[in-house]
Amino acid sequence: MKRAAPVAKAPRFGEERGVQIVIDGLGKTYRREDRETEVIEGFSLEIRRGELISFVGPSGCGKTTLLKLIAGLIPPSSGAVYIDGRLCAEPGADRGMVFQDFALFPWRSVRKNVEFGLEVAGVPRADRRERAERYLRLVGLEKFADSRVSELSGGMKQRVAIARALVVGPDVILMDEPFGALDAQTRNIMQNQLTDILASTDQTIIFITHSVDEAIFLSDRVVVQTKRPMRIKEIVEIPWERPRDRSSMEFVELRKRILSELEKENVMDV
Repeated sequence: MKRAAPVAKAPRFGEERGVQIVIDGLGKTYRREDRETEVIEGFSLEIRRGELISFVGPSGCGKTTLLKLIAGLIPPSSGAVYIDGRLCAEPGADRGMVFQDFALFPWRSVRKNVEFGLEVAGVPRADRRERAERYLRLVGLEKFADSRVSELSGGMKQRVAIARALVVGPDVILMDEPFGALDAQTRNIMQNQLTDILASTDQTIIFITHSVDEAIFLSDRVVVQTKRPMRIKEIVEIPWERPRDRSSMEFVELRKRILSELEKENVMDV
């Protein structure tokens, strides 16, 4: 496939279309000694302000690499990412991340974990506390503010991580398999709680998952990706209001269709 040429300057953002993020001809190739591995090729996508968009694809296709590129944690080999017309070439306060392994400080209290980003930014103590407690109420953990993170369940730890990402007020939240380490029951609970949190915030969420069920349940759109080098195979608009009924015929049929496309990507070349 021919690689899309990156634009020379930031794309124009039309307010009437609500576009916040432009991924323009993005490519990533890793070079080690005499070997090159092309992970992402000519990846272009517009993401609307305030939407939750999920990426699903074969294992190892490059989903986490894409998230790191949007976060500015690694440089692209080609193309660029823009948020509100600004080039994202390095990490910034306009993006927050939530990881699968929580990435919390076990020796700190729940409140102190949520306050961490504000502390680094030099926010005064009283303001930090007030903002942390507001977001702990949002995720239902206000009664555990003084508990140690090591005393919490997996689902509670992930709610702390979400509160920590939200409290600094990023425009975009990047979530890398945030519920992947949880048991099935807790995962379903966390999905429901995330939909409740979405109703209280206006942040754009980019969500990486291996679960097609989870992607359909949560997302406004699901981006189905190819195997390496990763490209967009299909973009699926989810037409239903939240909360969604996983047992409905429409939900089940859409899940089957997306899974069928992913199975085609998982077939090995012969």
